[in-house]
Amino acid sequence: MSWWTRKVGQFATHLHAGVRDEERRELDAWLTPDQQRLFESMHPADRRHGLDVVRRLRSEGWDDPEVLLAGLFHDAGKGRTGLWPRVAFSLGERYGALPRAAAGVLPGFGASLRTLDRHPQTSAELALRAGCTPRTAELIRHQAAPVDPAGEALHRADEAS
Repeated sequence: MSWWTRKVGQFATHLHAGVRDEERRELDAWLTPDQQRLFESMHPADRRHGLDVVRRLRSEGWDDPEVLLAGLFHDAGKGRTGLWPRVAFSLGERYGALPRAAAGVLPGFGASLRTLDRHPQTSAELALRAGCTPRTAELIRHQAAPVDPAGEALHRADEAS
Protein backbone atom coordinates (compact mmCIF):
# COMPACT_ATOMS: atom_id res chain seq x y z
CA MET A 1 0.00 0.00 0.00
CA SER A 2 1.37 3.42 -0.88
CA TRP A 3 2.14 6.07 1.72
CA TRP A 4 -0.61 8.33 0.34
CA THR A 5 -3.22 5.54 0.37
CA ARG A 6 -2.37 4.73 3.97
CA LYS A 7 -2.49 8.38 5.04
CA VAL A 8 -5.84 9.02 3.32
CA GLY A 9 -7.19 5.97 5.15
CA GLN A 10 -5.85 7.31 8.44
CA PHE A 11 -7.46 10.68 7.70
CA ALA A 12 -10.86 9.02 7.15
CA THR A 13 -10.44 6.88 10.27
CA HIS A 14 -9.58 9.99 12.27
CA LEU A 15 -12.90 11.51 11.31
CA HIS A 16 -15.01 8.46 12.16
CA ALA A 17 -12.97 6.66 14.82
CA GLY A 18 -14.70 4.67 17.49
CA VAL A 19 -14.36 1.69 19.76
CA ARG A 20 -16.99 -1.03 19.67
CA ASP A 21 -18.56 -2.35 22.88
CA GLU A 22 -17.06 -5.81 22.37
CA GLU A 23 -13.61 -4.24 22.03
CA ARG A 24 -14.10 -2.45 25.34
CA ARG A 25 -15.12 -5.73 26.99
CA GLU A 26 -11.96 -7.38 25.64
CA LEU A 27 -9.85 -4.55 27.05
CA ASP A 28 -11.50 -5.01 30.45
CA ALA A 29 -10.05 -8.52 30.52
CA TRP A 30 -6.39 -7.46 30.17
CA LEU A 31 -6.00 -3.83 31.20
CA THR A 32 -5.60 -2.63 34.76
CA PRO A 33 -7.86 0.21 35.93
CA ASP A 34 -5.00 2.71 35.43
CA GLN A 35 -4.40 1.42 31.92
CA GLN A 36 -8.12 1.63 31.17
CA ARG A 37 -8.07 5.27 32.30
CA LEU A 38 -5.10 5.97 30.04
CA PHE A 39 -6.88 4.34 27.12
CA GLU A 40 -10.03 6.39 27.74
CA SER A 41 -7.97 9.60 27.98
CA MET A 42 -6.61 9.12 24.46
CA HIS A 43 -8.06 10.82 21.40
CA PRO A 44 -10.70 8.57 19.80
CA ALA A 45 -8.58 8.21 16.65
CA ASP A 46 -5.58 7.13 18.73
CA ARG A 47 -7.70 4.60 20.62
CA ARG A 48 -8.92 3.15 17.33
CA HIS A 49 -5.39 3.14 15.88
CA GLY A 50 -3.98 1.48 19.00
CA LEU A 51 -6.58 -1.29 18.77
CA ASP A 52 -5.78 -1.77 15.09
CA VAL A 53 -2.05 -2.01 15.88
CA VAL A 54 -2.77 -4.62 18.57
CA ARG A 55 -4.92 -6.61 16.11
CA ARG A 56 -2.13 -6.54 13.53
CA LEU A 57 0.48 -7.56 16.12
CA ARG A 58 -1.70 -10.49 17.16
CA SER A 59 -2.17 -11.50 13.52
CA GLU A 60 1.64 -11.69 13.25
CA GLY A 61 1.73 -14.03 16.25
CA TRP A 62 2.66 -11.56 18.99
CA ASP A 63 0.98 -12.37 22.29
CA ASP A 64 3.49 -10.78 24.68
CA PRO A 65 1.45 -8.37 26.86
CA GLU A 66 4.33 -5.86 26.96
CA VAL A 67 4.38 -5.64 23.16
CA LEU A 68 0.59 -5.49 22.90
CA LEU A 69 0.42 -2.70 25.49
CA ALA A 70 3.09 -0.80 23.55
CA GLY A 71 0.92 -1.14 20.46
CA LEU A 72 -2.13 0.10 22.31
CA PHE A 73 -0.46 3.09 23.98
CA HIS A 74 2.25 4.15 21.51
CA ASP A 75 0.32 7.30 20.53
CA ALA A 76 -1.14 8.16 23.95
CA GLY A 77 1.06 11.26 24.13
CA LYS A 78 -0.37 12.87 21.00
CA GLY A 79 -3.22 14.31 23.04
CA ARG A 80 -5.81 16.53 21.40
CA THR A 81 -3.50 17.99 18.79
CA GLY A 82 -6.16 18.12 16.10
CA LEU A 83 -6.37 16.73 12.61
CA TRP A 84 -4.61 19.44 10.58
CA PRO A 85 -1.46 19.61 12.71
CA ARG A 86 -1.28 15.81 12.40
CA VAL A 87 -1.50 16.13 8.63
CA ALA A 88 1.30 18.71 8.66
CA PHE A 89 3.37 16.46 10.95
CA SER A 90 2.94 13.48 8.60
CA LEU A 91 3.83 15.58 5.56
CA GLY A 92 6.93 16.76 7.41
CA GLU A 93 7.92 13.16 8.18
CA ARG A 94 7.52 12.29 4.51
CA TYR A 95 8.83 15.42 2.78
CA GLY A 96 11.12 17.11 5.27
CA ALA A 97 11.07 20.34 7.22
CA LEU A 98 9.30 22.64 4.73
CA PRO A 99 5.67 21.50 5.28
CA ARG A 100 6.14 21.59 9.04
CA ALA A 101 7.84 24.98 8.98
CA ALA A 102 5.02 26.39 6.86
CA ALA A 103 2.37 24.92 9.15
CA GLY A 104 4.23 26.02 12.27
CA VAL A 105 3.39 29.66 11.68
CA LEU A 106 -0.36 28.97 11.77
CA PRO A 107 -2.11 29.72 15.07
CA GLY A 108 -1.97 26.70 17.39
CA PHE A 109 0.11 24.58 15.04
CA GLY A 110 3.48 25.25 16.66
CA ALA A 111 2.49 23.83 20.04
CA SER A 112 0.71 20.89 18.41
CA LEU A 113 3.74 20.07 16.27
CA ARG A 114 5.98 20.15 19.34
CA THR A 115 3.58 17.80 21.11
CA LEU A 116 3.68 15.45 18.13
CA ASP A 117 7.49 15.62 18.06
CA ARG A 118 7.62 14.58 21.71
CA HIS A 119 4.82 12.04 21.61
CA PRO A 120 6.98 8.87 21.80
CA GLN A 121 8.62 10.07 25.02
CA THR A 122 5.35 11.39 26.43
CA SER A 123 3.52 8.18 25.50
CA ALA A 124 6.23 6.11 27.21
CA GLU A 125 5.93 8.21 30.39
CA LEU A 126 2.14 7.91 30.38
CA ALA A 127 2.40 4.14 29.94
CA LEU A 128 4.80 3.88 32.89
CA ARG A 129 2.46 5.96 35.07
CA ALA A 130 -0.38 3.61 34.08
CA GLY A 131 1.60 0.63 35.36
CA CYS A 132 3.19 -0.64 32.16
CA THR A 133 6.65 -2.15 32.38
CA PRO A 134 9.88 -0.36 31.50
CA ARG A 135 10.16 -2.68 28.48
CA THR A 136 6.77 -1.50 27.19
CA ALA A 137 7.89 2.10 27.70
CA GLU A 138 11.13 1.47 25.80
CA LEU A 139 9.24 -0.08 22.88
CA ILE A 140 7.06 3.03 22.77
CA ARG A 141 10.00 5.41 23.18
CA HIS A 142 11.84 3.81 20.24
CA GLN A 143 8.80 3.31 18.01
CA ALA A 144 10.27 5.24 15.08
CA ALA A 145 13.73 3.62 15.34
CA PRO A 146 13.22 0.14 16.81
CA VAL A 147 16.08 -1.53 18.64
CA ASP A 148 14.84 -5.15 18.73
CA PRO A 149 12.48 -7.56 16.91
CA ALA A 150 9.51 -6.61 19.09
CA GLY A 151 10.08 -2.94 18.30
CA GLU A 152 10.36 -3.74 14.62
CA ALA A 153 7.02 -5.59 14.80
CA LEU A 154 5.47 -2.59 16.56
CA HIS A 155 6.81 -0.27 13.88
CA ARG A 156 5.47 -2.48 11.06
CA ALA A 157 2.07 -2.75 12.69
CA ASP A 158 1.97 1.01 13.26
CA GLU A 159 2.88 1.76 9.66
CA ALA A 160 0.33 -0.73 8.33
CA SER A 161 -2.58 0.44 10.49
